[in-house]
Amino acid sequence: MSSTPRTIVHLDLDTFFVSCERLLDSRLMNRPVLIGGLSGRGVVAACSYEARRYGIRSAMPMRLARQLCPEAVIIRGNSGTYSKFSDMVTEIIKEYAPTYEKASIDEFYVDLSGMDAYFGCMKYASEMRQKIIKETHLPISFGLSINKTVSKIATGLAKPNNQLHIEKGLERPFLSPLPVRKIPMVGPKTHQMLCHLGVKVIGTVQKMPVEMMESVFGKNGTLIWKKANGIDNAPVIPYNDRKSISTERTFDKDTIDVKKLRALLTAMGENLSFQLRRGQKLTGCITVKVRYSDFQTQTLQCRLPYTSADHIIVPKVKELFEKLYNRRVLVRLIGVRFSSLVGGNYQMNMFEDTEEIISLYQAMDKIRERFGDRAVMRAEGMQARTIGRMNPFTGDPPPLLAHRHQ
Repeated sequence: MSSTPRTIVHLDLDTFFVSCERLLDSRLMNRPVLIGGLSGRGVVAACSYEARRYGIRSAMPMRLARQLCPEAVIIRGNSGTYSKFSDMVTEIIKEYAPTYEKASIDEFYVDLSGMDAYFGCMKYASEMRQKIIKETHLPISFGLSINKTVSKIATGLAKPNNQLHIEKGLERPFLSPLPVRKIPMVGPKTHQMLCHLGVKVIGTVQKMPVEMMESVFGKNGTLIWKKANGIDNAPVIPYNDRKSISTERTFDKDTIDVKKLRALLTAMGENLSFQLRRGQKLTGCITVKVRYSDFQTQTLQCRLPYTSADHIIVPKVKELFEKLYNRRVLVRLIGVRFSSLVGGNYQMNMFEDTEEIISLYQAMDKIRERFGDRAVMRAEGMQARTIGRMNPFTGDPPPLLAHRHQ
């Protein structure tokens, strides 16, 4: 590995969903805003800084958020709108960045390594940020350092709508006084364990032997120790709209059994959606493929707001098939492909769902993780004895493979 110092920029759109809504309605400025399910059983998908002062956070039940801040403005949200604004920002970063990674709908990493020889990296990143603000009117913050971890933490401290440069060699002193929960991979459970050990700031981890961290937390202990010491060699993974995951099935005997085809497509859509969630991915494009007995192949695709939810994806897969399958002749192969993938989690659908739906997905996915991808599935898809061959995410280790049932 090259010892040449890297320059990594982490950009994060501030309260992204709320900022988009404020562009559409200026009356929301400086007011507590909640985005999420409007029913009493809905959850908070996003909230403004003004709302956070009341103790409101993402994934909180909406009824509790209303109690904490009765005067908050509540908006259902529109994932299509947020996807469009995200694409606008992506296009600007694409113009500026030699290598960039779209980590989620509102978060990016940019590798500016070596550009100091031609242009000051901090100045260049600042100009990129200013262009994003000028052309989209969205607030955005960034952190710049020698690696992803330090840059991401710096972005958090730069917010709202600001920037922060951690110069090479100052990573450890910068991190030292910060709470351990600032380390990206430290979740609630790990944070609780660290607190029980008397570890509350990153500097304490820096002074601990790495062997001690590994004995308590296993391999994750080593990773936490490295991040606490500002060590992170993870590369910026170039973003590619064509990155995809797919599955297809070639029949032993060509078929015209539409009921069978629909059942298989349901199983495919459901299984691929689970693979997305397991890989913490969202899709923005669905393609359905049909190959007939005469080897003529037809495909149809559609864009959709970034999602990984079965109940949104499966109906769209079936809709595409109904539009595509119009020859009424024997079918040799069918397939489903998800593309335009970005990193992300189920938050994108929180403003459409209730606590029960989200809890149901989490429960079903836990069962699938333990007993196999098809341990829980829709009744219609059960008729499909085998899903078929899946192509893993391009360049995304570890590969996400379909569980096969004979």
